[in-house]
Amino acid sequence: MIPVGPVSAIPVGESVRVQGSVAIAVFNVEGEFYAIDDTCTHQDASLSDGWLEGCAVECPLHAACFDLRTGRPSGPPARKPVRTHQVVVDDGQVYVLESAGVEAGAAGAVAEEVR
Repeated sequence: MIPVGPVSAIPVGESVRVQGSVAIAVFNVEGEFYAIDDTCTHQDASLSDGWLEGCAVECPLHAACFDLRTGRPSGPPARKPVRTHQVVVDDGQVYVLESAGVEAGAAGAVAEEVR
């Protein structure tokens, strides 16, 4: 598991970047946490620097939008999805379980509460 930090470190509507085998962006959408690979598949731009609207993030470079739940782009210019990762919240701490596969949406990106 990759430690992200306390829940309070990621305010609603914000994101942070953590390092796994690649950079991973972790987003707080209305108290639900999602994690995707941080790099846009269209060009090398950081999605954690993008604009969050609902469960979608817009790339700051060419406005490609990605669904945080599935990693799929909503349309051009991006054509390939980004990888999603499972997020776990345990005792007020956020962790990312990095997905081994390349299939977007395979990891079940929404956070689960562990007690």
